[in-house]
Amino acid sequence: MPNIKSAKKRVIVTETKTMINKMAKSDLRTILKKFDAAVAAGDKEAAAAAYAEAVHKIDKAASNNLLHKNNAARKKSQLTKKLNALA
Repeated sequence: MPNIKSAKKRVIVTETKTMINKMAKSDLRTILKKFDAAVAAGDKEAAAAAYAEAVHKIDKAASNNLLHKNNAARKKSQLTKKLNALA
């Protein structure tokens, strides 16, 4: 454990940021599962709504450096292909 005051603060700040990042990633995975469930059910309207929300969350995650920009682009591409195949 750190003894210096600034090092103690860094530990606390790191733990806080780690929790925020975990919550954001968990939320993103939940949104992606909702989209996959809508596609599996064949519900085009629900899938389209879930797609819009998923793309928004993916872009937000990429802008906050939770996802690499290429990873985000790949995920969005995969979602788009699934949505178009549903039509």
